[in-house]
Amino acid sequence: MNSARETAVKLLIKTFEENSYSHLLLHHALADSGLSVQEKAFCTQLYYGVTERLLTLEHLLKNYSDKKTEKLDIPVKYILYLGFYQMKYCDSIPDSAAVNESVKLAGRFRKKSASGFINAVLRKFQRSGKEIPLTGNPLLDMQIQYSAPAELIQNVTEEHGREFAQAFFADSLRPPPCVIRVNPLKSEKNALQELHPESLVFSEQAFQVQAADVTQTEAFRKGLFHVQDSASQLCCQILDPQPGETVLDMCAAPGGKTFTIAELMQNQGNVYAFDLHPHRVRLIQDGAERLGLSCVHTGVQNAAQYQKDMPAADRILCDVPCSGFGVIRRKPEIKYKSLESFAELPELQYQILETAARYLKSGGILVYSTCTILRRENEEVVQKFLNAHPEFETVPFLEYADGWQTFSPAYQNCDGFFAAKLRRKADD
Repeated sequence: MNSARETAVKLLIKTFEENSYSHLLLHHALADSGLSVQEKAFCTQLYYGVTERLLTLEHLLKNYSDKKTEKLDIPVKYILYLGFYQMKYCDSIPDSAAVNESVKLAGRFRKKSASGFINAVLRKFQRSGKEIPLTGNPLLDMQIQYSAPAELIQNVTEEHGREFAQAFFADSLRPPPCVIRVNPLKSEKNALQELHPESLVFSEQAFQVQAADVTQTEAFRKGLFHVQDSASQLCCQILDPQPGETVLDMCAAPGGKTFTIAELMQNQGNVYAFDLHPHRVRLIQDGAERLGLSCVHTGVQNAAQYQKDMPAADRILCDVPCSGFGVIRRKPEIKYKSLESFAELPELQYQILETAARYLKSGGILVYSTCTILRRENEEVVQKFLNAHPEFETVPFLEYADGWQTFSPAYQNCDGFFAAKLRRKADD
């Protein structure tokens, strides 16, 4: 049977050598692993920990190995990353255990000849006082400190300022909160005591909780709440749907925003929720049924293509596909992708926004949102749309956003995201 450490190394290799997605990969691997509950938790900690700190760990390997990283066998490289991570960031694991278990892993991966090398590198790191050497170059040192590519750090710094960038990337290395939204149709807040609510996040319905996996609780199965970061909930509050209205959720899966919209409407009216993939549409259907939201209607649809039979909408949520850099604390492997790999997204985002706008009634409200902080996918897309459509105008929201706003986990205690609130001017 695989150990938690061995499973973590295998997952890391698949993630970074085969470009798999962490949350999907981990879920399937643990389900089939035969590990105990404690071992699964330990594997998860190691896997996400190394993923979050990958560039820092790469830097350590370059500094403490007398062999070039590219010359190492792939399993040996990831075994060393795992060893460094345990020694530097896992206070409950003795250095001796981290070293010894790393040496054993070499045999498990049929790399027993590398055992002495692994031992020597990790012992050298231990003797140094587990120091992370810096370069003196501010940008490269931020890359080492925050384990984020220099290209991404520079981009965020240029667009939002150094203080924002430092706070954002520092927060990306902290555990993300688990936030739930109480279903007002089925539950009162005091019915959720088993989840150990910590504090009010930003509304009477949103709580940060401590339960390990809230989806395994009886309260979840009964539909008393759904899991949704406060960013997504805030996005729905900005849309401000009203009972009895017709609302379109253009890119809805897995459905968190759809559910909140329906709840804000008190399950009165119609919420049409679409996604491109049938299996993701089923997630929306299942969630709406569990929560008792009968006003939700789902369908498979390409949001970028106009559908003439679509009902005219009072409000539209246009939460478009994006690079996802705002949620790197939840999906850390995203930050290692090059900015160029997302170069075509703004055009798709604009097409979806253009198409969505055609469904909006006169005087209606449209919220354009992403879970990224890059201006090319946010302000620039919205400004291009406004330049082409004088019949639309921005609408202030909250107490500080004059039409649009970028939100940061470091400042608003939510995932990073962007929202713009637009209104089709009423016909004369």
